[in-house]
Amino acid sequence: MVTSEDDKLPRILVVDDSRMVRATIVKLIRGRFEVREEPDGEAGWETLLVDPGIDLVLTDIGMPRLDGYGLLERIRASKVARVRELPVVIISGDEDESARERALTLGANGFVTKGAGSVELLATLTSLVRLSKAQLELERSRAALARQSPVDPETGLASEGYLQHRASQVEAESLRRQTDIAALVIELDQFDELVDRYGAHVVQLIVRKLSKMLTGRIRAEDTLSQHSASQFALLSPGIDRVSSCAFALRLRSSVEKLVMGYREERIRITLSIGVANAVVDGRSAVSELLGLALERAAAARAAGGNRVVADAGEVDADSIERALGRLVSIDGALRQVRAGARDEVERQLPEIIAALMPLLELIESKTHCGLPLRHLDALKNRSAADGDDDDGESTRTSI
Repeated sequence: MVTSEDDKLPRILVVDDSRMVRATIVKLIRGRFEVREEPDGEAGWETLLVDPGIDLVLTDIGMPRLDGYGLLERIRASKVARVRELPVVIISGDEDESARERALTLGANGFVTKGAGSVELLATLTSLVRLSKAQLELERSRAALARQSPVDPETGLASEGYLQHRASQVEAESLRRQTDIAALVIELDQFDELVDRYGAHVVQLIVRKLSKMLTGRIRAEDTLSQHSASQFALLSPGIDRVSSCAFALRLRSSVEKLVMGYREERIRITLSIGVANAVVDGRSAVSELLGLALERAAAARAAGGNRVVADAGEVDADSIERALGRLVSIDGALRQVRAGARDEVERQLPEIIAALMPLLELIESKTHCGLPLRHLDALKNRSAADGDDDDGESTRTSI
């Protein structure tokens, strides 16, 4: 006979150094709950880490190695949500009100004295298990709704489901228009250390501020989602490697300069960013691009953080700036030609030719239309030689 999830007895971890007390508790709740026993807080903690079936913890206070208060503190500070959110009931022979207050302050869900009868104990355990299961079902419903909704209700960013939907649209558009796709994974460095030092609530505020910063810097056609507690995924259609790396560098630099105040401290954060592009990486699937970006963000973090890593390794800011300068010069030249300022453009022709050479070579290789590449290359090289005698001043248009 197959037992459904609803038919299973709730599983309770009983932690007490007295074998007699544990036996008494088992006798009182037998038939209503499945029980696992441990003799002290340290053993109880180890059990919680390896046994995902525990529904509630019932623990004594005075125990060797780790007492009940210490076990409760560990549970509530756990980075594992399954453990952190478990109901915990303190059972103690001490009826002192201060003991009860301390337990509740540390996050206990209930407090029962060892002299209490089976009715009180069963009522406390049953109500807490039911409440826990109801909260779990609510979280599952919210998660299912978030997968269907375009917006994650927790972060206000794109939901995981919408990101997948948008990915299929971007892939089809890229194939139709022969355009590039950029995928970035943006990770907050030293996340665990920040949580240990300032607490999960403060770090959550930092992540929220970072989220707002990112949202204010992306285009309407971009899609941003929170990939994990410390990571964001950004999907940008029509953006080439140079532009996506330039964006990542600007973002990294802005965050590096950001100072946030908390009480008497000034908190500085840095980012590790992985960048992938469909054209240079030879991948058309967004899922594969995000996977590459995730690996590169991990490589940036492993190298010390505060870095941008793309297809060729850590991104060189100077080379990206030079490439952007060439791209902007072409864009500016086109505007000048349309405006009739041909003389200005003629003075920049050698630099424009140098920037366009890779494109012209590709056109010639595909069409064999007889472009004078050698002549154009000579003009480009002559410009470089002549440029050695100038004063090095140049005008660059910002993006």
